[in-house]
Amino acid sequence: MGEGDRRGVGAGLDRLTIQEAARRLGISEGAVRKRVTRGSLEHEKEPSGRVFVYLDERTTRGVDDIQDTGAHPHSRALISRLEGEVEFLRDQVRRQQEIIAQQAVTMRQLSAPPESTVVDQEGEEPPESTEGSQTDTQRPWWRRMFGN
Repeated sequence: MGEGDRRGVGAGLDRLTIQEAARRLGISEGAVRKRVTRGSLEHEKEPSGRVFVYLDERTTRGVDDIQDTGAHPHSRALISRLEGEVEFLRDQVRRQQEIIAQQAVTMRQLSAPPESTVVDQEGEEPPESTEGSQTDTQRPWWRRMFGN
């Protein structure tokens, strides 16, 4: 039985299957079933279990005189603005991650012992294996001044 055979069921209502009602309303079959369950769509269930929905002949979208007008007229501008903000925040996070990485490298360099001569807490250089191998420029000033 086609959709045309279901017309004129009564008072300007069309008797439609779930699939036909979904097509006419522009929604999914699951949404039609939910509306039937909630009772927001007039319906009839046959003894065989098949469900028929009654819709006004003029109904093409929406239920209960609510027409789906689509997206809000300013939604494109809002979406564009939000996308811009997301991109800005992503850039900020990238910059902060770079700064943190640079600081970690700097901290490692500062906490590592210097590769050149290690100076102890008193400001003395560690003794060399041979005493005579140190030059005057390598010895602390007070040893050069007072000897030893």
